[in-house]
Amino acid sequence: MEVNGLPENDILELRNESRLNKDQSLEKLINLSYLALNLITFLTTGEDETRAWTIKNGSTAPQAGKAIHSDFEEKFIKAEIIYWEDLIKAGSYKAAKQNGTVRTEGKKYLVKDGDVVEFKI
Repeated sequence: MEVNGLPENDILELRNESRLNKDQSLEKLINLSYLALNLITFLTTGEDETRAWTIKNGSTAPQAGKAIHSDFEEKFIKAEIIYWEDLIKAGSYKAAKQNGTVRTEGKKYLVKDGDVVEFKI
């Protein structure tokens, strides 16, 4: 049986977890909630900070940009994309660009969970 699209066993398991597993239970609850709400996370990064943004799964790059500011959707030109693990492996955004791991995508690109996006407006 499912509750809100989630397997009932997963929900019951959360109730039965001990307090020692509180952090794992919280992480599992968040992941199940994102799944039930059809949400994903993309990231932006710069010299000062890296930030996570929550959007609906299936959002295009301009729609994802709107999570940051409405101008990002309205004035969208392109987006530079790299998966977060590839960015970590490269060591820096600059190194990732130099080794060709960063790619340019247009208005129809569907942002994926874990993408690091630099919007060009």
